[in-house]
Amino acid sequence: MGSTSDTFVNVLEASTVENCERVSQLKAQFLIQFNRTPSFIVRCSGRVNIIGEHVDYCGFPVLPMAIEQTILLAVAPSEDNLLHLKNINPKYKPFKCNINTFTIDLPEASGPEWYKYFLCGVKGILEHIAPKNPKGMAVVLSGNIPPASGLSSSSAVVSASVLCCAFLQNAPLVKQTLATVSADCERYIGTQGGGMDQAIAFLAKQGTAQFIEWNPLKATPVHLPKNAVFVIANSLSEANKAATSDFNQRVVECRLACRFLAKKMQLNWRDIWRFADLQKALNYSLEEMETLTNTYLTQLVYTRQELLEVFEMERDDFVENLLTANTRQSEVFKLRQRALHVFQESIRVKTFVEVAQRPTDRTIHLMKKLMRQSHESLRSLYECSHPNLDRLVELSDKLGVGARLTGAGWGGCIVALCDGVDQSLQYIDYLKEAYYADLTQAQGRNLDEVVFATSPQRGAEIYLEKPGVIG
Repeated sequence: MGSTSDTFVNVLEASTVENCERVSQLKAQFLIQFNRTPSFIVRCSGRVNIIGEHVDYCGFPVLPMAIEQTILLAVAPSEDNLLHLKNINPKYKPFKCNINTFTIDLPEASGPEWYKYFLCGVKGILEHIAPKNPKGMAVVLSGNIPPASGLSSSSAVVSASVLCCAFLQNAPLVKQTLATVSADCERYIGTQGGGMDQAIAFLAKQGTAQFIEWNPLKATPVHLPKNAVFVIANSLSEANKAATSDFNQRVVECRLACRFLAKKMQLNWRDIWRFADLQKALNYSLEEMETLTNTYLTQLVYTRQELLEVFEMERDDFVENLLTANTRQSEVFKLRQRALHVFQESIRVKTFVEVAQRPTDRTIHLMKKLMRQSHESLRSLYECSHPNLDRLVELSDKLGVGARLTGAGWGGCIVALCDGVDQSLQYIDYLKEAYYADLTQAQGRNLDEVVFATSPQRGAEIYLEKPGVIG
């Protein structure tokens, strides 16, 4: 039952759900916790971004794909107006709140509690549809996306929450709308992301990557070479982008660089804060935007005082309107490096898609080269890599595998492109010996869950226990 179009989320019978063992465990835990069976299951995949890092919040396209690791929710309406939220992993404490009156505080230095990502989704959908009497719900969550690994575990929780809450409150299940709501509401946790994670969560298709564009949100399938095998390797260095100001510092630096260039080009700089909007206003190519950056952003570092003089504004105005809550203490900003990365990375995305659409014997070789260039830019210009990520990429180089960090960075995973199954198996075995064997964090871990090949999966879906019935 349900629609299988590009527009609406699939609503299927429970017998079609994958990962049956995990689903069985989830249902059993739901029965233990709530003394009843769930009404429906929500599945939402993690994602790996093949190329196009830190450009989505600047308004430029990206090329992610959904992966096999997922967030699963078992859900039923509750008899009260409470949200009862439990995690199948005992390390995550249960949570309960009134669905009408809860609040979401910005995270402490250690990062947000796991349930706050779920609350973001609930708050987002309730504000979007404004139901008169929102239903309470009982939820048990099961996740096998490694947290803080750059595979979008937190955004998958937010997106799964949006979908389950929308379905329970009888809201229309339109993919683009749910993706947009998910991207907007994750900002309640303080992260100024661009929407890629949430877009691929809903718009992914089996067997293809998705070229995702913004304003309006649009996903175009990109068929990858048949021989291309993507491997994800977790550095096991965790990075929670909501726990530090590193991520938002880069967002702010991009916005400042955009406004700096807009002012130099005598545009209304206060109204233009994304590079893509500036490019459109100027009617420039990406290459011309790169030249513009080299012409006007000549310093490696700009102080706060220098920017106050450039923008001809008062300190309070600058802090209140150009910075975020966790970057208000920043005194220095690297505008040139961030802008150059964004424009050059966006050129790489465009080239990668063109190469995929016109396959030749050199397609995989060219894709590997673009991915390696991406990592070098993220390391040197965007400064969001990590020594362990760099080590994994260097090891990949030795086997002729194209690799780059994926996700926000500062830890997490690399994504690597192998030419065929044989190279991927050799590569995985090599990393197990050369990287993981002596890594303290890897001791006692199942390495097949740490370094693995993956293929593009479907977007988020709902599975009903009894078709046509909720509750």
